[in-house]
Amino acid sequence: QVQLVESGGGLVQAGGSLRLSCVASGRTFSVYAMGWFRQFPGKEREFVAAISWYSDSTYYVDSVKGRFTISRDIAKNTVYLQMNSLKPEATALYSCAAARRTGWRTLQSADFDSWGQGTQVTVSS
Repeated sequence: QVQLVESGGGLVQAGGSLRLSCVASGRTFSVYAMGWFRQFPGKEREFVAAISWYSDSTYYVDSVKGRFTISRDIAKNTVYLQMNSLKPEATALYSCAAARRTGWRTLQSADFDSWGQGTQVTVSS
């Protein structure tokens, strides 16, 4: 089991930046990848970004490429999501996820098996 705790959400004006953090604990040696997903009110959770834990390969949804950056610090068991040039449509609950199986490159939430409680990001216009 892997436990995840996110932080860093909040209220920011359009064009501003936020950095989300997610600290993993427990069986972290079994993690293949970490990801960030977001959920808009009344909508399904959607993929935002993911990073391979050992190869450092990164993946992004097209709408955030060039503005969001995912990174990880293995020594601290922490993954980050740097979000720049934020837009009001980015307002959502952002959740960190860990994948402990090799099929995670589908980037589907079903292939990530540990989840944090989420942190709210609100971007005002």
